Amino acid sequence: MPRACHSAIFAFQRAGTPLAIRRQILTATARSATTHSIEQLGSRGRYARKRNELTLKELGDKVGCSESLLSKMERNHIVPSLPVLWRIAEALGTTFGALFGDESVGPVTTYNSGERPLLSLGTGTGQMPDVVLERMVTSAANRTIDDNLHVIPPGGGSSGAYSHSGEEVGYVVSGYLELTVDGRVYLLAGGGSFFFNSSLPHSYRNVGTSEARVVWMNSHKSRLR
Repeated sequence: MPRACHSAIFAFQRAGTPLAIRRQILTATARSATTHSIEQLGSRGRYARKRNELTLKELGDKVGCSESLLSKMERNHIVPSLPVLWRIAEALGTTFGALFGDESVGPVTTYNSGERPLLSLGTGTGQMPDVVLERMVTSAANRTIDDNLHVIPPGGGSSGAYSHSGEEVGYVVSGYLELTVDGRVYLLAGGGSFFFNSSLPHSYRNVGTSEARVVWMNSHKSRLR
């Protein structure tokens, strides 16, 4: 199985807690929170695949993953890594965020500090996640942008390179970010920013010794027509 297809477990929690304490919270709540996220992904992914009249094998061929991995995803046994989820969303004509979804889809959404829902990418073994996404935009199938505050512990990151349609822009609030786009490596510190076409292969990781925080926005170019 390709390295990018290695599974990562996701969990939702509330933001605004120091990372040392979040470690304990993630460990204590991983089972119930992860079950909720996996059930959403499994049912939404299966519905979108059938709507597109694709078999598991056909979808697997499109995204470069095994039929077995996709079947486990739809049966709520695993959640694929971030790069694989982006490829699945692209192949199914939807967005990364819409695969999970939020209840609130009103015309205005505001979050005070500590209120943003979190999407934590990790190993599912009680270790700190590779990255925590603090959701800034509620998810819906017709969204034209997706925006998250990426909270990245030292050594954490995207767990592989990926590409998709659209464009992205980001601002490093604090810490150090190593961003690789189309094979070229860029080092950004707090106050730095970036912009690139999402169709270029890209990945990132925190190369510092402390937490990095990055405001990261993606546009879904195909939905701007």
